[in-house]
Amino acid sequence: MNYQVRSIAAPDGGPSAPLTLYLWDNSVELDDGLRRPLVLLCPGGCYAMTSDREAEGMALRFVAMGVHAAVLRYSVAPARFPTALCQLSAAVALIRSHADEWYVDPERIIVQGSSAGGHLACSLGVFWPEDFLTQALGTPPELRRPNGLILSYPVITAGPFAHRASFHNLLGEREEELSEPLSLERRIGPQVPPVFVWHTYTDQSVPVENSLLLLNALRAAGVSTEFHLFPVGRHGLGTAGPLTAGRDNAGLQMECAVWMDLAETWLKGLGQRS
Repeated sequence: MNYQVRSIAAPDGGPSAPLTLYLWDNSVELDDGLRRPLVLLCPGGCYAMTSDREAEGMALRFVAMGVHAAVLRYSVAPARFPTALCQLSAAVALIRSHADEWYVDPERIIVQGSSAGGHLACSLGVFWPEDFLTQALGTPPELRRPNGLILSYPVITAGPFAHRASFHNLLGEREEELSEPLSLERRIGPQVPPVFVWHTYTDQSVPVENSLLLLNALRAAGVSTEFHLFPVGRHGLGTAGPLTAGRDNAGLQMECAVWMDLAETWLKGLGQRS
């Protein structure tokens, strides 16, 4: 295993974000030159922090599937939009530019996000072709394009079912101005790559309507989507299994832990989807 930590800088001298990479080594004995997908994780945390529940433990589960993984500890409040989005865009561009060196399949770079990290991941899925990112980063859109999104109980809408604290932390004094443009169900179009999304019916922090509104928008835009709704489970489950359980097994919800097996199957078929 090749373990690396890179620093991802925001444009214009903004804050940097650590990118931790968990890369399978190439093996002549096993399969010389094998190109693997890479799942880039954006932990949740209300745009106020990045949660350990949705970082290394989840990354290692993806590695166990035979794919590369990475965790981006993007900048949070008082950093404001589009700092984190620029960092995520730069991280995808970095990975794709090192695809040969790291044995990454450049057509299977998948961005995963949980909660507010789901908003960030989905934002890249929406905004990757936009000129403001090209101007900020100096990279062509195709270099930062995600090939798929995996969204766990994502923050999506700025409407009646909004997780208002996430938008406040992301936007600060510009919350009133930018909340509607960053209500992502309004921005879904054919530029969005295939999506895997899951949520729990009993999520009391980020209502399931966030995912339902997203699902309707993806359906209307003709974006390939797999959606799973689990009947029970608190917010912020991570893997929902032992790897990300807290003290006294907080966050252990075995009814939901199957989501990673479902995501593995989705990943295997990703190249067959448009």
